[in-house]
Amino acid sequence: MRIMNEIFWPHDYLPGTTENFASNEVIVAGLSAADVWPFLANAPLWPTYYANSADVRFYDGKGPMLEKGVRFYFSTFGFPVQALVTEYVAPVAGQPGRVAWHGWAGENDTRLDVHHAWLIEDLSGGRVRILTQETQKGKPAEDMARVRPNPMINGHQEWLDGLVDAVRRSKQ
Repeated sequence: MRIMNEIFWPHDYLPGTTENFASNEVIVAGLSAADVWPFLANAPLWPTYYANSADVRFYDGKGPMLEKGVRFYFSTFGFPVQALVTEYVAPVAGQPGRVAWHGWAGENDTRLDVHHAWLIEDLSGGRVRILTQETQKGKPAEDMARVRPNPMINGHQEWLDGLVDAVRRSKQ
């Protein structure tokens, strides 16, 4: 039996200890982590396959590729998100790709802090697993956690589906 990899969490953002948590995953045949990675790591591509992201831009002359320590901005779910990449490991044979960022928006009662992480790993049988999880802190996170259907779960599923569709189209 093979154990799948998991997200690495900062202590303050451990799922179950924050106001909101979303987890989405797909396992797809016929794609690899190497196929998927460029579409996730190149943040300005996000709006081309995920309608809930826009205005991606980088600071300090960095970009368009994410990398550890890079600050960037994008808007999503109606929030203007400032973000700092806290983890970036491209996939290599036998090792999953990992990217995560701390994102924040608002101040005081409108402050939202998130840790958004992705794990892309090859599985046996020519399959790839794409896992995205996000923990959120703050009043906006409390509010979103009560909404049904859950906007984070649905939004992140759209991101996953769009990502897979974009990769498949690029291979045709």
